[in-house]
Amino acid sequence: MNTKGIVPRTWRRLKRVLLVLFIAHLLYLILLRWVNPPITVTMISSWFSLWGTDKKFHKTWVDYDEISQHSKLAVLASEDQLFPDHNGFDFKSIEKAMKHNQKSKKIRGASTISQQVAKNVFLWQGRSWIRKGLEVYFTFMIEKLWGKERILEMYLNVAQTGDGIFGVEAAAQQYYHKSAASLNREQSAMIAACLPNPVKYTVNPPARITAWRQRRILTQMRFLAGDPDISALVSSK
Repeated sequence: MNTKGIVPRTWRRLKRVLLVLFIAHLLYLILLRWVNPPITVTMISSWFSLWGTDKKFHKTWVDYDEISQHSKLAVLASEDQLFPDHNGFDFKSIEKAMKHNQKSKKIRGASTISQQVAKNVFLWQGRSWIRKGLEVYFTFMIEKLWGKERILEMYLNVAQTGDGIFGVEAAAQQYYHKSAASLNREQSAMIAACLPNPVKYTVNPPARITAWRQRRILTQMRFLAGDPDISALVSSK
């Protein structure tokens, strides 16, 4: 049996497979600029965690112009106040988080909304260098291919907003029995307040930390309302 040609043939086949996978994922990235993702890994994980309980899984997609401007402003105030200005990464916040994490056992994150979308849509939860490296890649790609409005729309629809609840529309329906378009400032800030830990930071009834975060977010919303870049983003349709 001639084994000399096995390695070159295997390498050629592997290169073809990798090329096909790269083209497929690139086409999927481009497609998501207009087509909404049916489900994410995080949603699947949450759905399985509810198996055998009396809790139900809730996910409803809503278009950007059907989301309250208060909700858009609230998540920017809560999660990423420099969102309109950066290219996907807030390097000053990353540097501060690294210095804090070197001194404290309590880990502080510095992910932008773009990074969170990259993680929530394409990857899995958890901490590893592999996942973080892929997150950097997908963040760069969606910033180039989607644009800020689509990234924010995606975030507002895939972010977990409660135990088995995903997106601002599902949260609005479950907590306030209204649509995302009808959310007021206080309700929008309360939903945004749960985002760091939507299972622990309950919205209804509000946990103490959720109510505390809501007050801070409302203050930041007042400051950010005068920013022309943010105003243009949250009011665009």
